[in-house]
Amino acid sequence: MNKNTQLRSRRSFLRTVTASAGSAVVLPTFLPLRVLGAPGQPGANERVTVAHIGVGGMGSGHLGYMLAKRSRGEVNIAAVCDVDSKRRASAAQSVGGNVQACLDYRTVLDRKDVDAVVIATPDHWHAVQTVHAAESGKHVYVEKPACCTVEEGKAMVAAGRKHKIAIQIGSQGRSQPEAYKAHLYIANGMLGKVRKVTCWHYASPSDDRPVPDSAPPPELDWDLWLGPLPWRPYNKKYCHGTFRWLMESGGGQIRDRGAHVMSNALYFMNADHTGPVTIEATGTVPTKGLWDSAITMNVVYEFKNPDWTLVWSQPGEKIPYFDEEKRKNLGIRDGYGAVYQGDQDKLVVWVGDGQVFTETKALEFKVPAGGVEVYKSPGHHEDWFRGIKTGRKTIMNIEAGVATAFLTVLGNLSLLLGRKLHWDPIRQEIIGDPQASRLLCRPQRYPYCL
Repeated sequence: MNKNTQLRSRRSFLRTVTASAGSAVVLPTFLPLRVLGAPGQPGANERVTVAHIGVGGMGSGHLGYMLAKRSRGEVNIAAVCDVDSKRRASAAQSVGGNVQACLDYRTVLDRKDVDAVVIATPDHWHAVQTVHAAESGKHVYVEKPACCTVEEGKAMVAAGRKHKIAIQIGSQGRSQPEAYKAHLYIANGMLGKVRKVTCWHYASPSDDRPVPDSAPPPELDWDLWLGPLPWRPYNKKYCHGTFRWLMESGGGQIRDRGAHVMSNALYFMNADHTGPVTIEATGTVPTKGLWDSAITMNVVYEFKNPDWTLVWSQPGEKIPYFDEEKRKNLGIRDGYGAVYQGDQDKLVVWVGDGQVFTETKALEFKVPAGGVEVYKSPGHHEDWFRGIKTGRKTIMNIEAGVATAFLTVLGNLSLLLGRKLHWDPIRQEIIGDPQASRLLCRPQRYPYCL
């Protein structure tokens, strides 16, 4: 497939997937296992066909999970896609068989046999690829943070609802066993009324040794890596993993790990569908080099009805895990986490992503008669598949993912502007600050746009 074909417009590839249904998008249909599958063996229609967009970093981990799932006859893997030819070739070799190796994600979306996509590209691609996948009828697992701007987040929510797809944001902390125990403990009032949640995290790095721009490595399609971002010369400090330290493509620790730790906070506080009314940030930003995300940062979010405060503190006061021997044996990273402060007691929850740990009192807690039960995830990927097959909301659904991402976006915006922001969580608008309101969206480069 030549480059011109790969870069055709969004309108063109949407015509491809809608041709058989006029203006309607064809959604995959799943029949019950009792209809198509023999006992102990999934039927053909129960084996969801997935494709992977972005197979480096976390993307390689997602692919490994799907390979294990395929070995049990539970999924088909149709395609792998990456703008880095080395990563793409390695992933294709891992999958084997007749898997398609694609440069351009739109090639994947053109395939009518693909039911679902796993998106693990840099942050600036998440919204565009999720919306385009929804418009082509694909279910989506997309890495956190959900979006880089408020405009992107609203578009993602609208697309998910319109096309009735299952979307799971990769803030997998909610699906960890000890997160379930912490949630259960808090939901049953063991802390009393929780008035404050304080998150701590170490500082972001700074680009202390800048390097000049250069030609991109031959394996990297630089134009496709940039996608919706303005074109600029390649610099090795931009990627791969270092995209996190640029505001437009990563947003620093608050948008990276904050999308984990604050996701749990919103979930435990039953605040996924609310939002703060004020956001006030202070901190320090780099003075040289390419990386421009905050090095140190403190953000205070005030919520109303009920009233509580969320704090992102970078670096904050680290609370070491209480069992040093267990910490070493399990490789527990206690460099970030959160303290839930109630009017009767407090609870510490360490880490918050693929690792979540909490205190013994929560681990040993048993729900009393008449107590509150909370959802126990079967695992983050499995919860997504449950949503695909049943229509049930995923544990980190698009609304929840966008609510968490908005916290990180507004925190960064308050820091950059140097002032408190007033936010309407219902209308999802900044109040009384036209300059700040204009920064809730940004141009996107055609054809990589919403």
